[in-house]
Amino acid sequence: MKAARPLRPRVGLLALTLELYETISPGLRQEREKWLRRDILPALEPIAEVKFNQAVYRREDVEDAVRDFEAEGLDALLVILLTYSPSQLALPALKRTHLPIIVWNTQELFEINTSFSTAELISNHGVHGTQDLCNVLLRSGVKFEYLTSHIRDEKGLNTLGDFFHAASAVRRLRSTRIGLLGYPFPGMGDFALDTTHMAGTLGCQWTNLSMEQYISRAAKAAPEPVAEIVSDYRKTYDVAPDITDEDLEATASGELALRGMVTDNKLNALSYQFMAFGDDRRRPAVPFVAASRLMAEGIGFGGEGDLIAAAGTAFLNWLKPPASFTEIFTIDFADNSVLMSHMGEANVAMARSDCKIRMVVRTRPLTPTRQHQLVLVTNFEPGPATLCALTLGPGGGWRLVVSRINIADFGPLASLEVPHFKLVPCGDVRDFLSAYATAGGPHHLAVCFGDARERLKMAAELIDADYCEV
Repeated sequence: MKAARPLRPRVGLLALTLELYETISPGLRQEREKWLRRDILPALEPIAEVKFNQAVYRREDVEDAVRDFEAEGLDALLVILLTYSPSQLALPALKRTHLPIIVWNTQELFEINTSFSTAELISNHGVHGTQDLCNVLLRSGVKFEYLTSHIRDEKGLNTLGDFFHAASAVRRLRSTRIGLLGYPFPGMGDFALDTTHMAGTLGCQWTNLSMEQYISRAAKAAPEPVAEIVSDYRKTYDVAPDITDEDLEATASGELALRGMVTDNKLNALSYQFMAFGDDRRRPAVPFVAASRLMAEGIGFGGEGDLIAAAGTAFLNWLKPPASFTEIFTIDFADNSVLMSHMGEANVAMARSDCKIRMVVRTRPLTPTRQHQLVLVTNFEPGPATLCALTLGPGGGWRLVVSRINIADFGPLASLEVPHFKLVPCGDVRDFLSAYATAGGPHHLAVCFGDARERLKMAAELIDADYCEV
């Protein structure tokens, strides 16, 4: 099993200048480009792969540059005014493009003192060009972000990085393919949806995964790859003594089957309904272990046939990896916390590093199966984290319900046969749960390490979703 590698956002840099300067100040454009290549591009290198050719000052050149960025499938468009540039030259291309736009109001000069010269004035006057541009973008209904900062400002670079990651995650969400194995859990309404609406708004599409195909693939799994996965289980996890070779082989065969279906269907996320496995008389293994390991490789997951949660987990993973599907199970009033868990799925890449993950048998099977149902008792690394739920809000609009939380140093408990960890809200747990429910937070969520709120705010804007922080 290989952990997913975060992808660097890919950004096009549109640098604007004034054609008049080509005659009254020869060499100014080249001098500003030199500064951009010397200082700006290296500063952006850690947060994005930036595509830049040359500064442009004519409408047709702006059009060509933006068209090239689109053709390369980039994630976002970064606009910098190297000098003043008339807004109407760039407006048509920026109004037409589908790329998320951020205008960075920056300059080479950091301070103005008694030695300030006319040459410095001419080289550092892009600010009023950004005002001209943003005025016409606003009047024309073009969405954009705006940032004022100097290259020395770490906060500014962080904001750019957040926007680039948000844009990259949204681009991937627009082409997300979700597989559904089985059927949605009967009666669960908070993830009920019109899949046409989902495709038309978020861009996500789904495909049905046949239980017959899953069973057939598992039955035909070759002995060698099965043995390799079983060996990996024994090496990586603390395998309980009551787990038999047959249990491990059945679980490995199920993992191979699910992996093959993910690959063949080019899936970014998946969901299954555990009861569906017991509905078939052959009673195949429930792929709890496979789902947990696939999440570690960047595949989104949602339980009980929840396509929204599957998309939401994948989305948060692209925004700030790694991320895991989870669910609030029990309140701890005494410890001002909640116990997070699920039937058998959690991202093993988020497991605490001071102990091996236990592989155990569920003594209370969720559905009849021929072999034991094996689970990885994943307990998450403690520290700051972000909880996020993608859901439908009033009127069918999308909503992100977000909370800054902490993962407590708690567990794993020997008595539990499921993934589990404690979540501690920043305020009173009573207020947190009440605010979450009144914001329409569903019972399936995603969690990631660190503070992802700024990226989530920007992403919410890009997908026209409400952002509700609780």
